Amino acid sequence: MSDEERRSVRPRSMTLRFRRGLILVGVLCVLATLTAATLLFQHSYTERVDRYLRALCVTVADGYDLAGSGDPQDLARLADDSGVRCTLIAQDGAVLYDNAHSGALENHADRPEVKAALESGSGSCTRESETMGQETHYYALRLDTPAGVQILRVGEEVDNIWGLSADTLPLLLCAVVLILLAAWLLSSWLTRMMVRPINQLAEHLDTIEADVPYEELIPLARTVQTDRKLREDNETMRREFTANVSHELKTPLTSISGYAELIESGMAKSADVPTFAARIHKEAQRMIALVSDILQLSELDSTQASRGQRIPADMVPVDLAALVKEIAQTMTVNARKAYVTLQYDAHPATVQGCRDQLVELATNLCDNAIRYNRPGGHVELRCGTGTDGCPFLEVEDNGIGIPQDSQSRVFERFYRVDKSRSKATGGTGLGLAIVKHIALLHDAHIDLQSQVGTGTTIKVTFPKK
Repeated sequence: MSDEERRSVRPRSMTLRFRRGLILVGVLCVLATLTAATLLFQHSYTERVDRYLRALCVTVADGYDLAGSGDPQDLARLADDSGVRCTLIAQDGAVLYDNAHSGALENHADRPEVKAALESGSGSCTRESETMGQETHYYALRLDTPAGVQILRVGEEVDNIWGLSADTLPLLLCAVVLILLAAWLLSSWLTRMMVRPINQLAEHLDTIEADVPYEELIPLARTVQTDRKLREDNETMRREFTANVSHELKTPLTSISGYAELIESGMAKSADVPTFAARIHKEAQRMIALVSDILQLSELDSTQASRGQRIPADMVPVDLAALVKEIAQTMTVNARKAYVTLQYDAHPATVQGCRDQLVELATNLCDNAIRYNRPGGHVELRCGTGTDGCPFLEVEDNGIGIPQDSQSRVFERFYRVDKSRSKATGGTGLGLAIVKHIALLHDAHIDLQSQVGTGTTIKVTFPKK
């Protein structure tokens, strides 16, 4: 299913699902209880019937033995008062007497209860009728009479489970209907009670984690709270970023516009035009640098957002020693202009990363170290592998340093410790923010140590390969 199809599908109602589930559970419980109760009742009922037939058969047999003749007519007088079917069977299976049938009956030698009585003295059997609505219970007892061996059998028809169910079916149907109605009312009430606190969560998003009604919703509440906090932070950052960009762009634009207006109106002297043009060029370069840094930050943000979905294709082994030498050569001119000595100490070290981004990271660190230094100061670039086996890149200077209360914020966008010095040297306030993003993309850790008036050391430690 595509994303558009998923969005077009209407979400299912949790209330309706709870209600249906509770009703279904109620119905299944009722049916299971009725089935179990019917089976247990049938079992108990048939056991009582079997005990009754056994006792009755023994009683009739005792009365028949007292007659002492073995004549079926003696049994007839006893069977009329028994209330059950009595059958007298000869040893060969011939039916000598049956109080339920006056005519001739087929030979009963093959009946299970008769066979059992001949072999062990007694036997019982239960047979269902053809209609499946009743079943007949038989009990047979072997008798030794003057007329020879005979089998006295008593039997009674009783309703089986199907017959019992048919008799009580109307009552069962009424009970099921009432239970369904009660289950629907109870499930409606329960689902309202269960869903109401969940619906109320949307009204208290500020305290959703504290007001979560059910333990199972704690992970969801935490996710919502985290996402909401992240959105608020992002919105605050966006507003601050927009305000800072507007401010940073407004200053050079105002300067450019003012000098250009003086030249356009002819108010500028011929001797001042080159000076004004130089200032316009300087401010334009400052704007270009600012826009370039903003675009790079935007690109880094996009890369970081999509990093969990794919592995960047430009991640390759990068020789930090060669990179440090290259940066030192590139930044030498800037260092000389600022009367700062630039040195490097490069030991073999390799990291897995994007070379262009690592060049940008080292360049920004070196540029900051030069920019916030003093005439006669020095900057040193170092790289190598630490005792833990992790490669590192380090930039150390003896410049103005960073106050303790500002060290946690220097990597924020547009944050400047010394705003006047930043503008004088052409800083955009985005250099260390770019460093931070590049380090995050490489799973690197940044360690900053600084003291006002002594200098600053920034060390970027990369994960071990």
